[in-house]
Amino acid sequence: MTDDTSIAFAALDQRASQEGDAGNPPDRISLRDHIVEVEIGAFQSERDTTQRLSFSVVVEVAPSDGAQTDDVDDILSYDTITDAIAAELAAERLNLLETLAERIADRILTAPQPLRVFLRIEKLDRGPGKLGVEIVRTRQAAAPSATDDPVSATVILFVEDAVFTDAKLPDLVDRLRADPHAFVLCVGMGAHTVPQVGQATAQRHIDLLAIEQNAWRLAAIDPRCVVVGTRTELDWGVKNDQISVWAPSKLVLDAVDGPRDTDARALAGWLAMTLGADAPDVVGLDHPFLTQQP
Repeated sequence: MTDDTSIAFAALDQRASQEGDAGNPPDRISLRDHIVEVEIGAFQSERDTTQRLSFSVVVEVAPSDGAQTDDVDDILSYDTITDAIAAELAAERLNLLETLAERIADRILTAPQPLRVFLRIEKLDRGPGKLGVEIVRTRQAAAPSATDDPVSATVILFVEDAVFTDAKLPDLVDRLRADPHAFVLCVGMGAHTVPQVGQATAQRHIDLLAIEQNAWRLAAIDPRCVVVGTRTELDWGVKNDQISVWAPSKLVLDAVDGPRDTDARALAGWLAMTLGADAPDVVGLDHPFLTQQP
C-alpha cells in the first residue's frame, strides 16, 4: 500500500514512480516551505515573541477547464491557500499547531475545487530540528460553516466599585433580567492595590488578573452573574440570556491584535467591537439603572 501523504509531499519524480498506472489520480497544486513569523505556542516562553512557521500544502482538485481556457477563474488560485493561512493566523493567537492546521484545511475546503488537503506545519525555531504536524482532510470532513445569525450583546462597564455592593447589585441584576437584551458586564481593577513591577509584560498579566479578581467578586455578590473567559462562553451566554461577567485574560492575550492597554474603558471598547456590539454603556452611581425607581 502506498502512503498518500508520503506521495503528496514527495518529489515529483518519486511521486510519479509511486503512483504508476494506478487509476486516474487527481491533479494537485502545492505550496511548499511558505515561512511566516507568528506568535504561537502553549508555553509561557512562546508568548510575546514570534517564531517561524513553515507551511507546505498540497491540494487535490476536481477536474476543471482551466488548462484549456487559460482563465484563472477556472482553477484553484494559489492565493486561496496563502489567504487561508493568513486569515487563520490573523483570527486569534493559538496554542497548538494541530488547531491551526485544522482551521486552515477547513478554510481551503470551502472553495469549490479542492477535494482533499494535505497540510504540514513545522516550527523552525523550537529545537535543533523541525517540530511539526501533518494532517489530511477531505471535503466531507471539513467543518460546516456556521449558519446561525450572530447575536449581539449590550456591553456594560462598571466604572465605580460602589455600583456592585450587596445592596445595589441585586437590584441592578433584576433590572437587567427584565430587559430583552443580552448583557456582558465589564469591570476594572477595583479599589484594591495592584502590585507594580518594572516589566511591561509582567505588569500586563498582573493588571488583567486584578480585573478578573474583581469580576469574581461581582459574581460572588450575585450568582446570576457568571464569569466567562472564552469566546465560546460569551456567545453561549448571549444566546441563552445569561448575564456574563468578562474575565479578559484569555481573549486579550490570545488576540493577534489585542489591546495592550489594560484600562477598563479600553478593554470594554475592544470587547464590544469584537462582539459586534455598540459602544459600552458606562454605569456609575448616577446611572438610570441605579437611580430610577422600579
